[in-house]
Amino acid sequence: MKDNSRRKELQNQYMEREMTGGVYQIKNTQTNKILLETAVDMKGAKNRFEFAKNTGSCVYLKLQKDWSEQESGQFVFEVLEELKKGETQTDAEFKADIQLLMELWRDKLSGADFY
Repeated sequence: MKDNSRRKELQNQYMEREMTGGVYQIKNTQTNKILLETAVDMKGAKNRFEFAKNTGSCVYLKLQKDWSEQESGQFVFEVLEELKKGETQTDAEFKADIQLLMELWRDKLSGADFY
């Protein structure tokens, strides 16, 4: 019974954590090409990128060719803009806001060389 109550408590903490999403880019420092991406969990996106670099495995299909031909150290993760999820905001509304940010950033970076 104690295990179930502890598990329930941990689930509640997870569900109530503050969510920070946003727009980020992965930049190839050798070619200056960028991959523009969004995440509803920016910390998770950064962790996935670091894991990929540390293991030499690419989780971004658009980068696969360059990632394989160059060292993963040539790629950097850069947060462009973060957005905190509002207390009353639904997941769908949060995702829509992040998509809007993505469109704004795509316009700002219109001269960039994208993957």
